[in-house]
Amino acid sequence: MFRSIRWRIAVPYILLILLAMAGLAIYLSNLVRDAYLSDLEAQLTAEARLLADALATSAPAEPLDAFAQRYARLLNARVTLIAPDGTVLGESHEDRTRMDNHLYRPEVQQALSEGKGRSIRFSRTMGYEMMYVAVPVKAENCSVGFVRVALPLDQVQRNIARLRNAIVLIALAAAGGAALLAVGIAGRTVHPIRRLTAAVRRMTAGDLGTRLLPSTRDEVGTLTQAFNQMAERLQQTLATLRQEQARLQAVLENMADGVIITDSEGRVQLINPAAARLLGSEGRGRSFIEVARDHRLAALWQRCREERREQTELLDMEPQGRSLQAIVTPLQGAGAEACLVILQDLTDIRRLETMRKDFVSNVSHELRTPLASVKALVDTLRDGALSDPPAAQRFLDHIEKEVDALGQLVEELLELSRIESGKVPFRLEPVPLDEAVLPAVERLRPQAERAGLRLECHLAAGMVWADRERIQQVVTNLVHNAIKFTPPGGQVMVSAVRQGDEAVISVADTGVGISPEDLPRIFERFYKADRARRGGGTGLGLAIAKHIVQGHGGRIWAESREGAGSTFFFTLPLAPGSPSNPDVG
Repeated sequence: MFRSIRWRIAVPYILLILLAMAGLAIYLSNLVRDAYLSDLEAQLTAEARLLADALATSAPAEPLDAFAQRYARLLNARVTLIAPDGTVLGESHEDRTRMDNHLYRPEVQQALSEGKGRSIRFSRTMGYEMMYVAVPVKAENCSVGFVRVALPLDQVQRNIARLRNAIVLIALAAAGGAALLAVGIAGRTVHPIRRLTAAVRRMTAGDLGTRLLPSTRDEVGTLTQAFNQMAERLQQTLATLRQEQARLQAVLENMADGVIITDSEGRVQLINPAAARLLGSEGRGRSFIEVARDHRLAALWQRCREERREQTELLDMEPQGRSLQAIVTPLQGAGAEACLVILQDLTDIRRLETMRKDFVSNVSHELRTPLASVKALVDTLRDGALSDPPAAQRFLDHIEKEVDALGQLVEELLELSRIESGKVPFRLEPVPLDEAVLPAVERLRPQAERAGLRLECHLAAGMVWADRERIQQVVTNLVHNAIKFTPPGGQVMVSAVRQGDEAVISVADTGVGISPEDLPRIFERFYKADRARRGGGTGLGLAIAKHIVQGHGGRIWAESREGAGSTFFFTLPLAPGSPSNPDVG
């Protein structure tokens, strides 16, 4: 019960009221008793003085016992006449001859010293408690004895008891009413607190929109207003935190770098999708060593935990074929050994760096040969070949051929650079498949006939979304390569079919084919297989074709078996309004 603030408020008030009422009842009882006794004393004193005056005025004609008895009946009280030496001279209720000397009775001693004496005590003679009042009897200013009047207190006690009972009942009723009032006031006081408690519990359960209307203007009302302000600020703060958390989550989920946070026990507390993808494992709640699965990364992380300094290392992950830059940083304020691990995927950067080196090497190689040839021819002409016109003409023809090769190389490099940088706009429009493919095929048909090859073309009806001239450039490049690497008597087949929402154009030959080692790299700039190197060319044609196709939103790939020919494929998106059936013509 005392766990409730209502009872902790009400019970002390109830106890205080009970104590106050009990004290008040005792006080009133004593006050009434004293008032009764005071009145009784005044009555007895007046009666005693009356008897004393009667005795002092004239001596009674009757015996003193009879005198005492007569006045006792008149006053309805006990009357005792006492000599100055304490001898009882007259007694109304007892045999005075058997009574003790009364000189040293308290009321007699007090009357002797003060002129009036009072005493309340149990009378052994009468057998009950009585009040005694004694006054001196004086004659000619000399005390000639004492008159004592006494009354039993049983009636007074009964009257006081009745009055005390009434006071107690009234006090109990008042205490009960006050207790009910205290409980009611405590309940009313506690009610807003209970509302606040219920509101706090609803907020704890997640209902942050809970608000209370102040019902009073006292401290509880002020507390309610403060609660509403706190709830409003808490809701705003949590909304801000949720926004920040959502932003952080979005950043972590979409960033390319892997992020891992470990706690002081070495367990992964956070891992973003990029880190899970780079390491090939989901590991929240597991140990970092289990997630990393690489002794170098684990050693780097352990060294950071021990030294509490940032650690960086470039790791080549052999199974995944990736190059990772691992940065392990101690987290301040997140635990004694908590760490932040950042994994940067440098695979593409390393690949681009390799491509750049290869590009520089290939360009240098491609330029060195014709430049060396031109240099040799110029030196030959300078050394005397100019005097031999036929030889000089032949050397000039060689120089022109090498310059043309250099010009073609430079032109193709510029073309590839413009396509890669997006500076060459594609004029995309609906183009019939035969108009996109057939002119390039017919342009190379004489070359195929001179090489002793059969060139065939089978195209489906349909419209593609394409730049007509650029697609013809791709077809020309693929057909030219097929003619160049197919022995006499072979065949080159150009076809186009519809697959879903795209057209697939293929160029198949029965030539020498491409080795499995060279096939993945044939679309790289300047890459040439051994047979291609013997056949000349810049090595940029397929790279240009790849970028043109990709600029159309398509794909390009090749399939080949060495010695059994090759087939090059590329796709183009179909234009709206293409026929639903791929009729081949």
